[in-house]
Amino acid sequence: MLKKDLILRSPAEKAIGMENITDGQFGAVVSRAGVGKTSFLVQIAMTQLLSDEKILHISLSDSMEKINVRYDEAYASLVDSIGYVDPQKADSLWESIKTNKVGISYTETTFDVEKIRDYLKSFKDADLSLPSILVIDGLDFDIDQSAILEDLKQINKEFGIFVWLSMQSHREEPLSADGFPVQLENHESLIDKAIFLAPVENKIEAIVLKDGDHTDVKFLLDPATMMPVA
Repeated sequence: MLKKDLILRSPAEKAIGMENITDGQFGAVVSRAGVGKTSFLVQIAMTQLLSDEKILHISLSDSMEKINVRYDEAYASLVDSIGYVDPQKADSLWESIKTNKVGISYTETTFDVEKIRDYLKSFKDADLSLPSILVIDGLDFDIDQSAILEDLKQINKEFGIFVWLSMQSHREEPLSADGFPVQLENHESLIDKAIFLAPVENKIEAIVLKDGDHTDVKFLLDPATMMPVA
């Protein structure tokens, strides 16, 4: 019951719906620097951990230690959002699911899709269940990343793993006619789902830019916790 309650409090469930988080090939969380892309990606991954799925989180900007702290904080925010929870029960649940998270830290020069393929092959070779999603945080979409996305598309076909990406936009750049930041517009044909995060007064507005017919959904988040607010 606690797992279900936590999933229902997730901003990822509110924006995308559990049944859609792994439906397709690519999803993107887009915002300016410091608004909450990584935190939202972690909440997407958290829904999978709470569903007893494995996740693979690759960061080109955070150390392994910081990745782990982000997940600890995201879980604590979810627990706090539903009111009182027996601390022992909450701690026990986290200990039981966090082992399904693997984090890998790369730099722009060491990141290589072939390394990801080899890692996922190791799951198959050991007859282990594969991660349900691959989070890649920190790719520079100010340059053309079509080649990397095409390589990741093959990863999706080969292993059936949905890829969630962060995209950093910039304050001074105009949006496209569809309301897309240029970083998303330049790769739009490959992206199935996109969430745009924008500061609004003392909140963050999450806007579903792309998700089939489920678009233009808007809701507010607490910038400290990334939890939905009224």
